[in-house]
Amino acid sequence: MPCAQRLTSAEMAHTMAVKAAKYAMVPKCRVKDTPILKTEVFNQTFSNPIGMAAGFDKHCEAVNGLFRMGFGFVEVGSVTPVPQEGNSKPRVFRLLEDKAIINRYGFNSHGHEVVHERLKSGKHLEYKGDRMSDDRNMLNVNLPSPDLTSSSLATLGVLGVNLGKNKSSPDAISDYVEGVKRFGDVAEYLVINISSPNTPGLRDMQGRKQLEELVFKVTEARDSLECKRRPPILVKIAPDLTDKDKLDIAGVIGRPGCGIDGLIVTNTTVSRPQSLTSGNCKESGGLSGEPLKSMSTDMVKDMYKLLQGRVPIIGVGGVSSGQDAYDKIKAGASLVQLYTSLTYYGPPLVGRIKRELADLLEQDGYKSVSEAVGHDIRGQKG
Repeated sequence: MPCAQRLTSAEMAHTMAVKAAKYAMVPKCRVKDTPILKTEVFNQTFSNPIGMAAGFDKHCEAVNGLFRMGFGFVEVGSVTPVPQEGNSKPRVFRLLEDKAIINRYGFNSHGHEVVHERLKSGKHLEYKGDRMSDDRNMLNVNLPSPDLTSSSLATLGVLGVNLGKNKSSPDAISDYVEGVKRFGDVAEYLVINISSPNTPGLRDMQGRKQLEELVFKVTEARDSLECKRRPPILVKIAPDLTDKDKLDIAGVIGRPGCGIDGLIVTNTTVSRPQSLTSGNCKESGGLSGEPLKSMSTDMVKDMYKLLQGRVPIIGVGGVSSGQDAYDKIKAGASLVQLYTSLTYYGPPLVGRIKRELADLLEQDGYKSVSEAVGHDIRGQKG
């Protein structure tokens, strides 16, 4: 969060922010989710279309605090089958002048069993302590009561689980299949993350042949689940794709009967725009934040066109205002995520984006988010 930027390293600030959200030591969003922000995607209701992207709450520790900030949905992970430390430190770098971050975490994860237990038991929602009075609470918020259980999750928002592979795994597809089987009973949607630049060979899985095999195996695993509601599966793709790559992905995902329910566009970029001025811009890893905004929005537009609007898209990359979110929606995103901007602007950003987005939709005569999706491609309202 912003207050920690001058006091500690980027990774320590991240850890502190997760702890603050975990114990609900974050301000509660005061901006109500108005009817114009409500939307239906993946046969699920989202009270607003603004979500927390994967990468912040990697281990499912802070879900309640994130919903408290006003997010309509939260995505935890990436989660790998067995615990792993990720890459060596330092591995996170602020680009203050550019309102950006470079990370090379490398899927540091507590593993399937630990995260699943948190979801199943409701530990991701609990704070076992006394409620703090407003007089004692410097943030003017109340901590949640200790009797909060996993059954309360549906009233908070939609929860997604982002799945990754272990670095040393000899069979990446099996890692994703295992994730689908493990989290199919607790996640409201699942994400197959094949676009992180920090795991060697991972992005190769975006190629047509590997993607076809991956899609077949994970959807087969999902369809064999015995839970009451089988979760939708999304694939998260990179911004650094050629036109052929985009065509190949659209050819696989858009094929009738494919079984993939959506795309997340995009992950971080390995490119380094010439506009970067920070001394950390040469660090290796994935770049996120303001410099990614136009690239990710263009990718949303491209994939929406190629898929003819048939596959819902979650747009992510460089969102720090209601206008940024609106631009991605008009480019074809049904939902929008953020992460890096929260580092620079703090929890009040979520409410501000919701308020600004609602105003923009109303000004343009829309009655709902869904009416505006893909407007820049369709060229007309409705």
